[in-house]
Amino acid sequence: MENKREIIELNDIKLLVDRFYEKVRGDELLKDIFNEVIQDRWPLHLDKMYRFWQTVLLDEITYSGAPFLPHAKLPVDKQHFDRWLLLFNETVDELFIGEKAADAKWRAARMADMFLHKIEYFRNRPAKPLL
Repeated sequence: MENKREIIELNDIKLLVDRFYEKVRGDELLKDIFNEVIQDRWPLHLDKMYRFWQTVLLDEITYSGAPFLPHAKLPVDKQHFDRWLLLFNETVDELFIGEKAADAKWRAARMADMFLHKIEYFRNRPAKPLL
């Protein structure tokens, strides 16, 4: 196992994202949802996730977009977000220490909570998310 270190550069982000999605792709609850949506576009998805977390954690603006929209109609509920967050936190804790690692876990928790509430909101109302 590698020594834990601080998240300080893009290679750290790539390691985090790659390890996390390896877990997602092997997880009985999550793998079918992710694989069905992403299909053969995993390299594109991973690149987008590198840029997202690089922007969020390293303050290097490489991502722009609306992260919620691709998730708006996914067949997911609280158990899926709980598992996603468990795998994310587990991955961070296995690889990293420090302020950015704690920030990554905090931001992932906020994102999971927000996405779940928005998905449930739009699922139960005729309104559509704004583009």
